[in-house]
Amino acid sequence: MASAQGARATSPPEFARRMEHLKPGEWVWAPDVSPAGPILVYVDLSRQIGVVYRNGLRIAATTVSSGKAGHATPTGVFTILQKDAKHRSSTYNNAPMPYQQRLTWDGVALHAGGLPGYPESHGCVHLPYGFAKELFAITRIGVTVVVEGDAQRHVRTSDNSLLAPFDPQGKPLDQAPLSGEQYRWNPQRAPSGPLSIIVSKLDQRVVVLRNGVEIGRSAAQVNDDDPGSHVITLINREGKPRWVYVGLPGHGEDEGREVDEAVANRLRVPRPFYEKVKAQLVPGTTILVTNSRVSEGPLQHLTVIDAVMPKP
Repeated sequence: MASAQGARATSPPEFARRMEHLKPGEWVWAPDVSPAGPILVYVDLSRQIGVVYRNGLRIAATTVSSGKAGHATPTGVFTILQKDAKHRSSTYNNAPMPYQQRLTWDGVALHAGGLPGYPESHGCVHLPYGFAKELFAITRIGVTVVVEGDAQRHVRTSDNSLLAPFDPQGKPLDQAPLSGEQYRWNPQRAPSGPLSIIVSKLDQRVVVLRNGVEIGRSAAQVNDDDPGSHVITLINREGKPRWVYVGLPGHGEDEGREVDEAVANRLRVPRPFYEKVKAQLVPGTTILVTNSRVSEGPLQHLTVIDAVMPKP
């Protein structure tokens, strides 16, 4: 098994930089970007890259090695059928398949294995050992795994957005950019589940996800030149709702600190959108403030009309 190196990222921009330069056997893990919610695993055979999303947000990425010619890894939408941390192959001479997560009953699985920098498996998706162990710890039977692309032709795709391209059931998500309208609001797309709000300083957009599905998107004015990222969560403190910082790795001093009015005043969103989002807030709601993108392709710059500043 090839030696593999893993790294933990403390912010979405750092995650994106590391992901773009992964070498065979390397991986990056940033679980605090989205601490809770449904898991989705996306394997891009063209790029030989695997990406993990939690509640619709990218939290991990790794190089992979998929099936070689004659043993191509099947594409499609799968669910994890079985998990076995100490599995051995019944087909290939009892070969070890650590942290195996079965996708098909005829032998295709995610597991730790060789990573030479090109497709070399007998159909499985090989992962770095450390990554396979981390992934095994956060998944359960029934988690969706989407496999796409063409390992032989290596047609390069681009996925710079933080957002998952599929919902937790493996269906493609409609993440169309705003086209002239100030905001979009469709709460019926996901009536229940954990709520995450992404404030993209780069795109000047706010995106609302519930249970990993986008239910709202708005133009925004984000007056914040801080290049870092922050995660904020809603808690009950002394009987009142309070927004407090999550202590990301490297920013432990933020842990539990309340968001003050000066920080909240850096964000302006359309008043109707703010009122709709406010009505959905519950303890555990997470806000991610980031420089990373939330859209594919160029954005239309929209002026925010009748804006309101959220209250901390």
